[in-house]
Amino acid sequence: MKFEHKNLLFILLSGVFSFIIAGILLWCSGIAPVNKICITTVMLLFWAVPAYCIQSRINYSLRTMSNLLGSLREGDYSFRLKGASHNDSMGELVWEVNALTEMLQENRLTAEESSSLLRKVLAEIDIVLLGFDEKGYISLINESGEKLFDLKQSNYAKYNAQQLGLSQCLTGPARQVLDLTLPSGSGRWEIRRATYREKGLPHQLLVLTNLTRVLHDQERTAWKQLVQILRHEINNSLTPIQSVAQSLQSCLNDGIEDKDNLADLKDGLDIISTRAGILARFIDSYSKMTHLPVPKYESINISEWINHAASLEQRVKVKVISGPESEVAADRSQLDQLLINIIANAVEASKDSPSADGDIVQVSWQVSDTELTVWVDDSGQGINTEKDPFIPFYTTKTEGSGIGLSLGRQIAEAHDGSLELIPSPLMSGCRAELKLPLTHNL
Repeated sequence: MKFEHKNLLFILLSGVFSFIIAGILLWCSGIAPVNKICITTVMLLFWAVPAYCIQSRINYSLRTMSNLLGSLREGDYSFRLKGASHNDSMGELVWEVNALTEMLQENRLTAEESSSLLRKVLAEIDIVLLGFDEKGYISLINESGEKLFDLKQSNYAKYNAQQLGLSQCLTGPARQVLDLTLPSGSGRWEIRRATYREKGLPHQLLVLTNLTRVLHDQERTAWKQLVQILRHEINNSLTPIQSVAQSLQSCLNDGIEDKDNLADLKDGLDIISTRAGILARFIDSYSKMTHLPVPKYESINISEWINHAASLEQRVKVKVISGPESEVAADRSQLDQLLINIIANAVEASKDSPSADGDIVQVSWQVSDTELTVWVDDSGQGINTEKDPFIPFYTTKTEGSGIGLSLGRQIAEAHDGSLELIPSPLMSGCRAELKLPLTHNL
C-alpha cells in the first residue's frame, strides 16, 4: 500500500468510531427514513472530504520537500520553500531547510573559488604533481605533468607509475633525489611523497622538482667564481715573477760581477720564492677544501674541547663562558680545526676594537635535548653584507687563505650541523653560531 493511501486510511479510521456512534443514534431516532438517509450522506461527506484534504495537504508538503532534496542532490541551491516560521513545526522545518540550502550554496561558491585558485596555482608552478591510486594508476596530474609525460587530460587515468618510469619514486624515503630518465630526457629530480585519501581510499601524491637546470646554474656560477679566484691568485704571483724574471735577465746580460747586480739577483730570487710559496699555499688550501675526509665519530667532552681550542689562541686571551656539561659525537680533529679557525677569525676581526670590558672574543655554548649550540662573539666591525664570507678563498686579510669559514661550514655540514654568521647580541661585532647534533650513529 502506498504511503498516500496509508495516510488516508489512518485519517478515516480516526473518525470511524464517531461516525458509527452518530449513525446508530440517528437510525434509532424517530426521524423519517428519507431524512435519515440525507443526514447520513451529509455526515459521510463531512467525514471523507476533510480526510482527503488533509491527506492531500500532507502529500503536497512531502512532495515539495522531495523536490527540494532532489534539487540539492543535483546541485541546484536556488530552490526555496515558502512559509518559514518559528511558530509551528512545519514552519520550523521549512526555515531549517532554507538555511541548509543557503549554507550549501555558500560552501559550493567557496569550494569553486578555492578549486579555481588551486587549478591556476597548479598550472603556473613549474613543478610536476602526480596522484596515484592504490593500484598505482594516475588519479591526479597538473599541467606541468601533462607536458612532461605528453599526456592528455582525458586519458591520463589509464597510465600507471611503472609505465611512466616512476615506480622507484613510490618506494623508499618520502623525500629523495633521483636520476630519472623521462620522456623529456634524463636529469636529476627531487622527489617528495605524501599520502591523501579520495573517496575513502588511500592515494599517494608525488611532487617532482627538476634540479638539473638549478644544478647547472649553480655549477656555472661556482666555476665562474673559481676561475675568477684562480685567475686573481695566479696573476698576483705570476705578474711579479714575470717582472722580476725580466729584471734578472737584464742583470745576467750586464754580468753578475757587479755587487749591485748580485744584490738585485738575490732580491729577485727571494721575491720569486715568496710568490711561489704563496701560490703553493693557495693550491694546498684548495686541496683541503676538496679532500675533506669522512668524519670518524667519537664521544667528546664539550667543555674540554672548547677550552682546549680557546687556549691555543696565543695572541689574546679568549673568554670562555661555561655552559652545561655534556658530550657530543663528532670527529675530534675536525672539530678542533673548525673551532680554532672560527676563534682565529674572530680575533683577527676584532684585534683593534676591544669591547668595553676589555674582551674581544667570547665563547659560550648551550645544550638542548638533541643539539649543541656554540657561539663565538667578537668585537669587530660586524658582518659585511656585500660579500658572502663563506665563499671559498674570499678573504679581507692580506695573508689570509680565504678557506677558514668555508671549510668550517663544510665540516659542520659533514656532521649534519650548520655554521652561520649573525650580528652579535653581546658585543659590537658578529657571532659565529655553530650547531651540531649531540648524537650520531657511532
